[in-house]
Amino acid sequence: MIEDIEQLISSAVTEVFSTMLNLKVRLDASCNAMVNGEGHVAGSVGFIGRVSGVVFLYSTNSFARNMTSSLLGLTDLEIEGDEMVNDAMGELSNMVVGHLKSRLSDRGMPCVLTIPSIVRGNHFTIEPVSSTERRIFFFNCDGRQLVVEVLLKGT
Repeated sequence: MIEDIEQLISSAVTEVFSTMLNLKVRLDASCNAMVNGEGHVAGSVGFIGRVSGVVFLYSTNSFARNMTSSLLGLTDLEIEGDEMVNDAMGELSNMVVGHLKSRLSDRGMPCVLTIPSIVRGNHFTIEPVSSTERRIFFFNCDGRQLVVEVLLKGT
């Protein structure tokens, strides 16, 4: 559907994480699903246009707190509960999908974004409907894992 979606997602994640978190990330095909017993946080933002979809960014709770600290310039002790982490994950998701939106618009596929939403839990999976193309990308972020899942559907 979008032939170079891997490159578009990799570019978006790399740029956002480098600029906003001063964090180097790289695609890592050797990774697989996060199974470490720790809870997870997933931020999601959808886009609607000639090609529509949803992008999920998820990580462990502890890595989400680290990203929140970096994004807001706070120490871990200054983060007050899950609400700040939720907001930060939503904003990072929004920035990544905003980058993707710009690249799609450059290709003549304008779209609009949905508001960010957050899912928290243990051992959850995203299950797309059958008419949706699903792609999962694993990133290594200084030894920590970020998963980006993309669901796409042409209109």
